[in-house]
Amino acid sequence: MIDYIEEHIQDELTPDLLADIAWYSPYHFNRIFEKQTGYTLMDYVVKRKLQYALYDLAQGKKVIEIALTYGFETHAGFTKAFKKCFGSPPRLYRQHCPSSLPQKIDLSRLEQNQVGGIVMQPKLVRRSPFTIAGKTVERSIRDISYTRDSPALWNQKLFPDESIERTLYETLTPETHGEYCLNLKSEELEDGFTYLFAVNYDSGTSLPDRWTKLTIPSTTYAIFRTPLVTVEDFAVSITGTWQYILDDWLPQSSYEVDETCYDFEYYDEHCHDWEYEKVYMEIYLPIKERKQGS
Repeated sequence: MIDYIEEHIQDELTPDLLADIAWYSPYHFNRIFEKQTGYTLMDYVVKRKLQYALYDLAQGKKVIEIALTYGFETHAGFTKAFKKCFGSPPRLYRQHCPSSLPQKIDLSRLEQNQVGGIVMQPKLVRRSPFTIAGKTVERSIRDISYTRDSPALWNQKLFPDESIERTLYETLTPETHGEYCLNLKSEELEDGFTYLFAVNYDSGTSLPDRWTKLTIPSTTYAIFRTPLVTVEDFAVSITGTWQYILDDWLPQSSYEVDETCYDFEYYDEHCHDWEYEKVYMEIYLPIKERKQGS
């Protein structure tokens, strides 16, 4: 069915049609599809159509032309779906569109990585410099220079004597919710690194002794959202998504990692299992256009 949707991405794809092709009732097929992919059937279809629309947008096609090509009846309907998926309307997102077609989905590879569902094409976003602050812990693990070298490290109970999340918010009272997890190469530790657990830092806020403030420089990020999973599978899903990004997405893309900037993991309220039955987080990978021949 994944292949069929790809081959008919510009056609009208309805739940009844797709379920009939799969020889299931619409109800049962949707249930099976969501269990295997992490998306309801039509949510996946719409998001996949929008992934292809990104490419057409990058080629300079008009928004109304793209909307009609992928079965959206109106310009407004397409723009609303696009903004819901990517966070901004097409006219503002055009400069961040990937320059290549969406990569073919390999369910067996995703299952092997224990990702927990399908990883969609990332959002490409240019961010201005911003400052975060929080607490650090030194770790004695060799060959760790970036967050991608040791993902979801918080799962190892780095701050066992306190609720680090509550401490950060009570102390720094940031205006927006969200935690940043970064691995930083330590100059003092030859065989180790520094792990930073932080939130947004608002200027003028008093910073306690031995806390760390870090300014993240401006760059373009590929922002990946992990598939929806139960909290028991959350850490494994994050690790699997990182592996998919580095082993599958990045080599096939037209980008390379911008090594001058920080990669990091970002957790907002959507990772709270007491609020949501299934959770997700975002991975920020700094990127730049790959040089020809590299």
